[in-house]
Amino acid sequence: MDEHARVLAVIDLSAVRHNIAVLKKHQKNKDAGICAVLKADGYGHGAVEIAKALEGERDVTAYAVATTAEAVQLKTEAQVKKPVMILGHAFPESDGTLFTYDIQPSVFYEETVRSLEETAKKLPEALRGAKLRVHIPVDTGMGRIGVTPDDAGLAFVRRVLESEALIPEGIFTHFAAADEADEAFTAEQTERFRAFVGRVRDELHYEIPCIHSDNSAAMLMHRGGPFHMERAGIALYGMAPSSFVRENSAAAKELKPVLSWHSHVSFVKEVPSGTPVSYGRTFVTNRPSVIATVPVGYADGYPRLLSGKGDVLIRGRRVPVTGRVCMDQFMADVTEVEGVRAGDPVTLIGRDGDACITAEELGDLSGRFHYELVCCINKRVPREYRG
Repeated sequence: MDEHARVLAVIDLSAVRHNIAVLKKHQKNKDAGICAVLKADGYGHGAVEIAKALEGERDVTAYAVATTAEAVQLKTEAQVKKPVMILGHAFPESDGTLFTYDIQPSVFYEETVRSLEETAKKLPEALRGAKLRVHIPVDTGMGRIGVTPDDAGLAFVRRVLESEALIPEGIFTHFAAADEADEAFTAEQTERFRAFVGRVRDELHYEIPCIHSDNSAAMLMHRGGPFHMERAGIALYGMAPSSFVRENSAAAKELKPVLSWHSHVSFVKEVPSGTPVSYGRTFVTNRPSVIATVPVGYADGYPRLLSGKGDVLIRGRRVPVTGRVCMDQFMADVTEVEGVRAGDPVTLIGRDGDACITAEELGDLSGRFHYELVCCINKRVPREYRG
């Protein structure tokens, strides 16, 4: 066994590139670029290594993150050359950093514009005069951030156009329900967005270079609009946004999971009927049983809510998680699997022979949502990058 015998997440970079190819193949607008969404450390997969793997991919034209710190990490550690945009709010304290690293923030209210303009006046000589490229979010129904698609929103776009420190590089919206069976609301959002972009073009006489709306759900379901760029989030990592998309999208069926999660059995014991297992004695054996201990717990990101619900794979067989998941360990009933011993591989997410456990399955069982589950596999779990 190697140094990662206790726990290891394996990240398949060839699967990341495969998923980009799948998304490109099924793209509505073949001329649109793909923005790789790498926020939350690449949804827990490792933003720096994912970015390095994608920097040479022609179809990936930009990256998106949620915070200034995430953007700086891509610029410095991954040394990406493609544009990096911030989908969320960049606070004034980071204004100088945005100019220094040529990071493209989202701007959607007057205070941000004024703050960036004041920062521009104080920049070092080498940076002075260059305009910061920004994206303007439009709230067409998400209710999160963005200008409204009306006269007030148009006035804000005009304000940015008139700024000596900023230039509108992009305009975008975010779909709230593109992963649902009823596509009516997504169609409404698309029409509101399209109409507002048309007003910018016709009334302000400005063609915004990068218009984008589609998220993973819209890409996989061919919803949204044929604009300049589409944002691949969860699909980049080989997962569908919802069970509806997973079952109804041809593209989703071609995606490959990027992450698998592994451990090894640390202890095996034979116990008589009537033996309680783990905290609270929530599980008591009803027969002579063989119980295996796995040295992974909720401190690693394995959900406590999988207690008595989840399965793991040992020797190519599904075995149930037994009793409560502890901080650093959990137990599995291996009575039906012959010859289990300490050191045997355990698959938490991934494939062992013909058996497979997915992040979506564990998300459904734990009530934690598969996006959240992979994001919460924390830094105590080493990552190994392959492919």
